[in-house]
Amino acid sequence: MSVDAPASNAWTQFMEDARERVRHRAPLETRGTLTRLTGLVLEAAGIRVPVGSQCMVQMPGHAPVLAEVVGFSADRAFLMPAGDIHGLSSGASVVPAAPYVASPRLGEASRPSPKAGVLRLPMGDGLLGRVVDPQGLPLDHGGPVQDVVSEPMDRRQINAMDRDPVRLPLDTGVRAINSLLTVGRGQRLGLFAGSGVGKSVLLGMMARYTAADVIVVGLIGERGREVKEFVEDILGEDGRARSVVVAAPADAPPLLRMQGAAYATAVAEHFRDKGKHVLLLMDSLTRYAMAQREIALAIGEPPATKGYPPSCFAKLPALVERSGNGLHGVGSITAFYTVLSEGDDQQDPIADAARAILDGHIVLSRSLAESGHFPAIDIEQSASRVMHNVVSRGHFDVARRFRAVYSRYQKSRDLVQVGAYMSGSDPALDEAIRLQPQMAAFLQQDMFEASTMDQSVNAMASVLDQ
Repeated sequence: MSVDAPASNAWTQFMEDARERVRHRAPLETRGTLTRLTGLVLEAAGIRVPVGSQCMVQMPGHAPVLAEVVGFSADRAFLMPAGDIHGLSSGASVVPAAPYVASPRLGEASRPSPKAGVLRLPMGDGLLGRVVDPQGLPLDHGGPVQDVVSEPMDRRQINAMDRDPVRLPLDTGVRAINSLLTVGRGQRLGLFAGSGVGKSVLLGMMARYTAADVIVVGLIGERGREVKEFVEDILGEDGRARSVVVAAPADAPPLLRMQGAAYATAVAEHFRDKGKHVLLLMDSLTRYAMAQREIALAIGEPPATKGYPPSCFAKLPALVERSGNGLHGVGSITAFYTVLSEGDDQQDPIADAARAILDGHIVLSRSLAESGHFPAIDIEQSASRVMHNVVSRGHFDVARRFRAVYSRYQKSRDLVQVGAYMSGSDPALDEAIRLQPQMAAFLQQDMFEASTMDQSVNAMASVLDQ
């Protein structure tokens, strides 16, 4: 009986893998069989691995497909693929990914992970200036990523009592934010906006001008066209030099979209643990929740609010809480998460959940954008919950007075525009009408113009002194 070459090679590779596992004292491999494929979910029998483990689905004559265990029922495991499933059929082999990963720096296998199939992705200074996908592979045609090591994605949570409170202001370079919505180092804010109101431009401004050591950008579930435009046109050469961009476009499988958000956060944590001050920009948190919704509904979880299952609202805080100040004030992650408001509805379930778990929210107004007011920040609806802890008493009082005068005009704008208001009837409104042109000019800023913290505060005070 003859053995063909492919079968012989497969057996040789299997024996080599077995010897490698014995050499590293790795657990023996279990192997399952693909029994069902429904929609986005693969169902395998005969394999018992924990939820979150990585597996390879192998078919003779086809490239193996990476998949993650997302659930189980009795002796059946549910897996979500991270690649193209074309060509898979019943009977394909399902094996856990190796618990050790070749180190790109040392060129040898690292020590076995205590959990078989734990996902490990590249981290390190070599990612700076690069654009990578959720698996750490380069997208920018810049060659292999150098000076990185593979680290596990499941990182230990920081005890809340070991974090320093937010006490230092962070200069974002955006005048309206520096003066009226001051951000603290280690704060987590939401950028709430509908489509086409300038959130990507605002993110690019903060990426270029924010006083941070490292910038990590996660483009999750957005249009593929926007990835290159954001990197080349909005981020620019100066911003890209100190940035890491993780891109998972809308056509990526839901597992990769979720993994992209987790990877961007893990990269930010890596630099924070080295003592760096990191700015994390994630666009968008809503697409992350939508990816989790696709996975949860595919494995049979019942929908709750507007089709979102309960696991979506559990995943959001688990992701957001990973940012913030590091252990005992060593390093920090200041994070901005964009939240899409469907139909500009601020009561969207994801927007409402995000507002509750973040340390502030910046709302972009469509009406301001349509009138040519950029950045289209709605000062009345926006708030920074830590501003009173990071600014001086004088700064806080000036900002509060600016808000009061600005709001006074907005409430009576219709009366003023139709000529129904008689000058002199209300001194406070008269002042608001007089200062309105200067206030509107102060709140607007060109995308290639930077305004430091001191310049922003002084300009705000000079508007009120006129």
